[in-house]
Amino acid sequence: MPDHVHMLLSVPPKYSVAMTIGFLKGKSAVRIHRELLRTKGTLFGRAFWSRGYCVSTVGLEETMIRRYIQDQEKNERDQERGLFDET
Repeated sequence: MPDHVHMLLSVPPKYSVAMTIGFLKGKSAVRIHRELLRTKGTLFGRAFWSRGYCVSTVGLEETMIRRYIQDQEKNERDQERGLFDET
């Protein structure tokens, strides 16, 4: 999506969710700045991702969540056109 990211992750219990998300956001921001934006020097004090995040546990609904993520772009397009029924 142009303005947000959906991920389905399996995080071992020895790692906290906050640490995992912080690591992913930090490493991806550095890589995007270096490789796509061609930023040079230190990235200290720069912001790329928003500060927050949303996390939910996935139990028996993993297949449904996976399908939701895969179809997200189509679902949002349909929703913008008024074609998506939110029941």
